[in-house]
Amino acid sequence: MPYRPEYTIEINPNFGKKMGMSKTELKHIGIAVLALSVSFTILYMGVRNFFSTNWVINTLGWFGFSIVAVTFSFLLHELGHKFVSQKMGAWAEFRMYPAGLIMGLIVSILGILIAAPGAVMIYGRINDKENALISIAGPAVNGVLAGLFIALSFVTTGGISALLYLIAHLNVVLAIFNMLPIMPFDGSKIYKWSKPVYFVMVAILIALYIAIRFI
Repeated sequence: MPYRPEYTIEINPNFGKKMGMSKTELKHIGIAVLALSVSFTILYMGVRNFFSTNWVINTLGWFGFSIVAVTFSFLLHELGHKFVSQKMGAWAEFRMYPAGLIMGLIVSILGILIAAPGAVMIYGRINDKENALISIAGPAVNGVLAGLFIALSFVTTGGISALLYLIAHLNVVLAIFNMLPIMPFDGSKIYKWSKPVYFVMVAILIALYIAIRFI
């Protein structure tokens, strides 16, 4: 989800339109992806499986899956916010939340998922409509990816099909979660700007979830 402070600063109108990432942002993204992948691995495997006979192979397998799942859900969600923000002339970079990363690792041991590793920080003169469009980008990316991966799961078999299905499921759950109409979630900015757009998006995502869950 994007985060924009209440104050704004004057920037060069063309500054944000150049797509790219700083070394600091790449570092923060790398740490966040790795930490969230570890959390997913612990959650999917369960603590007791770390003491099984083949725990090394199982851990590496689940960790590899987790990196793919995180990349094609959380990371692309945040990059959707970032690139739309930059297109609108704002400065936008991802920053991790160390407390969120640590909390996610701790609660994953209890079988609970908290995916709050960070957010895209936005600075610039952004009005309510632009803020809503930036917020729409994240869940929209997840919705498109969910539809794509569930379609691909039908034309593949075995482990690949299962992996694609799980990534589709993760994407749609992440999108719906971020559509909650309360701060700081994306849904709060969309709801404030246009209630019809908000409810149409929620309806589409719920329909997609039902299709993925019960097909």
